Amino acid sequence: MKTRVLSLTGAAVAAFLGASAQAETLSIATVNNGDMIRMQKLADHFTKAYPDITLNWVTLEENVLRQRVTTDIATKGGQYDILTIGTYEVPIWTKQKWLMPLDKLGAGYDADDLLPSIRNGLTAGGTLYAAPFYGESSMVMYRKDLFEKARLTMPEAPNWAFVADAARKLTDKSKEVYGICLRGKAGWGENMAFISAMANSYGARWFDMAWKPQFNTDPWKQTLTTYLGLMKDAGPPGASSNGFNENLALFQTGKCAMWIDATVAASFVSNPAQSKVADKVGYALAPDNGLGKRANWLWAWNLAIPASSKKGDAAQSFIAWATSKEYLELVAKEEGWANVPPGTRSSLYANPDYQKAAPFADLTLKSIQAADPLKPTVQEVPYTGVQFVAIPEFQGIGTGVGQAFSAALAGQVSADQALQNAQALATREMTKAGYIK
Repeated sequence: MKTRVLSLTGAAVAAFLGASAQAETLSIATVNNGDMIRMQKLADHFTKAYPDITLNWVTLEENVLRQRVTTDIATKGGQYDILTIGTYEVPIWTKQKWLMPLDKLGAGYDADDLLPSIRNGLTAGGTLYAAPFYGESSMVMYRKDLFEKARLTMPEAPNWAFVADAARKLTDKSKEVYGICLRGKAGWGENMAFISAMANSYGARWFDMAWKPQFNTDPWKQTLTTYLGLMKDAGPPGASSNGFNENLALFQTGKCAMWIDATVAASFVSNPAQSKVADKVGYALAPDNGLGKRANWLWAWNLAIPASSKKGDAAQSFIAWATSKEYLELVAKEEGWANVPPGTRSSLYANPDYQKAAPFADLTLKSIQAADPLKPTVQEVPYTGVQFVAIPEFQGIGTGVGQAFSAALAGQVSADQALQNAQALATREMTKAGYIK
């Protein structure tokens, strides 16, 4: 395995990728999560193959990353050569002609191996405009030992009533063990990723077919009051400041009985080097509410190149390396199959070594395949996107709504007031943008 991986990331890589790089520095804006940090550590394998390319990493917290790369590409600032962007940005930015087509990834790249549900959101006119580094949906991660002690059995496909009841029963605040950890930090990709997916399972929608906001409807009230009540009774203190990384740390240190979040977290919570509860973790599908939709989202972190870049060939060489089958094998060799970036390639889920090492593999794939960006909720909607709405205005609206809901979680406003604030904000912005006539 070692020889084969190194040969494909060594002298033969230029021929494999079909790229000719000149001496230059690539500035890469990326997010501060585990898989992207690991990529930086392994990047020496790339620079050994391309000694004329130097990598300059700019690692940012998720909300800050989004703000900076959006500003940079919209103003053609040219600060970055490679951007880490999500499934939300790719189709919008492609339509604006802000992204370079990834048409020089090389014959050996095998784009057809990319999972269709992930690839479709990154493609326009049959051409990739971003390459997925990892893909995810959401799932329940839970402590099998605590469930057994409480004589509870987690179904593979739980509903919200079971989750809420179990969370309250498993909470022991005197021992700093909380029944459930959920995102509370404000942001369209932070608390609103979770709450929007939850809302879908309750039959809520962001907008009706006339683009009118729907926060004044019963499904949204049910969603938010359930979320707030659950976090008040069974959540950790200071939850309004907790995003993905904060909840990951809580779970890994044994303070959460359940955590509903990105499927990509499964490898972190089950890694003995990172998690005190690694041998005690079970997995289940995201909950439903009996309406035919689960609270599972669909997302990928992707690498893309600004259309204005003068370093396109070198940048495509790096992207081809970082999102290739061979990179997955490299991670497996260095850190084990369970830690390979998930959710991008069909071949990974057909790999018996990965299936054996990753008990969460099948549920991850089921969750990704179940999420439907074209029909995200129970009722008809005019937009695409599961936990987001794929329109440019959503970034601002989603964050504003997220701030209203985070304030409710912090006890600063009531659920009813938060929903009124969300309705007013969304109505104002959608009217200003011309969606509401």
